[in-house]
Amino acid sequence: MSDVSTYRFGLTLSLGLCLGMTVTAAPLDEALKPMPPVPPLDPAKVELGRQLFNEPRLSVNNTLSCASCHHLESGGADTKPFSLGFDGKPVEINTPSVFNASLNFKQFWNGRVDTLEAQVEQVVISPVEMGSDWKTVVQNLTALPAYQAAFKQTYPDGITAANVQNALATYERTLLTPNSRFDQYLLGNTEILTIQEKYGYQRFKDYGCIACHQGINIGGNMFQKFGVMGDYFKARGNPVESDLGRYLLTKDEEDRHVFKVPSLRNVAVTAPYFHDASARTLEEAVDVMFKYQLGRNPSQEDKDLIIQFLKTLTGEWLGKPL
Repeated sequence: MSDVSTYRFGLTLSLGLCLGMTVTAAPLDEALKPMPPVPPLDPAKVELGRQLFNEPRLSVNNTLSCASCHHLESGGADTKPFSLGFDGKPVEINTPSVFNASLNFKQFWNGRVDTLEAQVEQVVISPVEMGSDWKTVVQNLTALPAYQAAFKQTYPDGITAANVQNALATYERTLLTPNSRFDQYLLGNTEILTIQEKYGYQRFKDYGCIACHQGINIGGNMFQKFGVMGDYFKARGNPVESDLGRYLLTKDEEDRHVFKVPSLRNVAVTAPYFHDASARTLEEAVDVMFKYQLGRNPSQEDKDLIIQFLKTLTGEWLGKPL
């Protein structure tokens, strides 16, 4: 920077501070990316989707809504190892958070669908989740004048399965959790993190965690085998069908125990962890990842630093921290 440029920068900074302006640094060039803004969406579809998200008539016995298992006031999932289906029995796999799900490249742990619409379609007809069928759902909603009017106003063809799925997916695309302290750091506010949290981020990169947990959603954009450096399932014992991951879809041996890498956004508030809910705490989850994914034996200090970093990934919903 020339002497003239230095002088001008200093003058701009001084004037900005005197006028009470916030002078921010440039965004950082990192493998992890800050949360994007909510995309432009039809407000009527968003509101209709919000109502449907809380609508128990989507389930076969009118007892279960999306919100029953996805608690927006906390982490976007629930605290149970396995959520309860319409019949009160536990489902077969841990419920992931609905927050930031629109940023994932696939939906469900085994990545069996590409879109939020398809995810909604399958949850409603799942025999262990909502247990219904789309003909019944459409009939139930059509029987309610409020839904008839809302759909007629929003969709030219009124209440259809595709329109219900689209409205719900549109609402879910608004469920982003911006403004985590780490997002603020990526956007240039490097003083927002403590020195320990910065060290934790560096350890996260140095140990290779970032190889699978990267991008906008800090994960959610690739598949990976659970147990790269050791047989996690043999050590855990009691194998169940859901442990097979993508193998259930492809029947390819290469896909045995392969799952979508989960997002680490809001990870500090979404316990328990993994598809089998086997890790009750963040500390346990980090231990498992080091042993079975990385094959590393870090110091307790390094693990503690990484956990401090992970806690900076908690964002906000409706302007309040999760």
